Amino acid sequence: MFSLEILLLIISSLIIASLVIARLSNNLGVPILLLFLGVGMLAGSEGPGGIYFDDAQLSQSIGIICLIFILFSAGLDTKWKHVKPVLWPSVVLATFGVLVTTLLIGIFVHYVFSVDLKVSLLLGAVVSSTDAAAVFSIIGARNIKLRGRITPLLELESGSNDPMAVFLTFSLIEVVLTDELSVSKLLLHFVMEMGIGLLTGILFGKLMIWLINKIKFTIDGFYTVITLAFALLIYSFTSYLHGSGFLAVYIAGLVVNSYEIVHKKTIFRFFEGVAWLAQICMFLTLGLLVFPSQLVAGLQTELIIAIFLIFIARPVGVFLSLVFFKYSKREIIFISLVGLRGAVPIILATFPMLSGIKEANWIFNVVFFIVLTSAVIQGWPLPMLAKFLRLDSPSVAKINSPIEFSEYQNSNMKLINLSVPENRSEIANRSIVQIPHLKGSLIVTVLRNGKYFVPSGGTILEPGDKIQVLAENKNVDELVAFFGA
Repeated sequence: MFSLEILLLIISSLIIASLVIARLSNNLGVPILLLFLGVGMLAGSEGPGGIYFDDAQLSQSIGIICLIFILFSAGLDTKWKHVKPVLWPSVVLATFGVLVTTLLIGIFVHYVFSVDLKVSLLLGAVVSSTDAAAVFSIIGARNIKLRGRITPLLELESGSNDPMAVFLTFSLIEVVLTDELSVSKLLLHFVMEMGIGLLTGILFGKLMIWLINKIKFTIDGFYTVITLAFALLIYSFTSYLHGSGFLAVYIAGLVVNSYEIVHKKTIFRFFEGVAWLAQICMFLTLGLLVFPSQLVAGLQTELIIAIFLIFIARPVGVFLSLVFFKYSKREIIFISLVGLRGAVPIILATFPMLSGIKEANWIFNVVFFIVLTSAVIQGWPLPMLAKFLRLDSPSVAKINSPIEFSEYQNSNMKLINLSVPENRSEIANRSIVQIPHLKGSLIVTVLRNGKYFVPSGGTILEPGDKIQVLAENKNVDELVAFFGA
């Protein structure tokens, strides 16, 4: 047993090593989750680190807590006005698409490898959902911009399909253990679980907004603390009511993002850091849990199942889900091949282990290998795939600034970032006072050639300048449209 000092030393060293490696390898396009899993495997009992770890219960608990923060942060990053147009295709993809994937994997594994059908369906349920953290860590790290409605669809699908996978996994575990299957009972359970999750997510999200705006904390840090506590409360309370806690947490985050709250930027930035810390801890823990020698022993079977999932099961599920919606063939192909698997399937794979199912270790190893394969086959060539299918769009560099503006409740001002476009004579090469649209707004800073400066009314704006504008809310949309942002 490690002493507290040694345990803290190991944890902090692994986190720092993961971040440094992720930063150094960013230009190579290596999926970040693959790096975190790799660090965990290297530190494990069969790696140079030699840390023996086989506690599935602890791994599951760590994974669930981390997923709460990851999904809440994903909800905070999801803007309702962006995902509203793709609500129904996302819902179909997150439910029916997951079910199709489960059935195809189950039937394939049953007939090809002579695995009991109930067990093979359980495997299909465990690997049926895509992972929001996996998808958007790659899109964000590589600064990939996609045309059309693909990004909001992937955003909402990957954030909302975990509850369906959890429901199918728990249901099939019960079927394997009891050998009983009641379709009507399962349907009722599904409707109740999703309904309770949706309802509590909306109600607690609005309650959180009301409390944060109503309570006047004298210490600013309390706003992030109460939000953190709410995320845990929402999951635990919803699960206690036998609802989908993961769905509730995601919905609550989405609701919070739809309203103005005190210290909104601070809360969002805090949870961005918490979500990344959760991802690192989760992937490191799961990397420690696996034994690479067991993966190698079943390499051929694992590879065949992974290829079937990536190139047949997922595409068929996507096609059947989106066939009646207005998506082009190129968009459907891209969405099919972007269904990355991440930590969620690995965490779900620990439930059969703790339930005493004899094939549980085999399921865990297959799932872990699928996650690794998915990161390499689907994640690495993602930018090239988007370019090949002509679905990429020019990326816009993120504007960072030393100046921040904390919006308060009912604030009538907003700080926005704008770029000075080229070939726009009414903006470029004109002084600030000569641009009527900027009247009544304050140009806080200008970024030019990598350096910030505070402008005056006579400052000439040059093409490519990044300007930070403090404007009234009623003028924001007009300014954004005028600058073409």
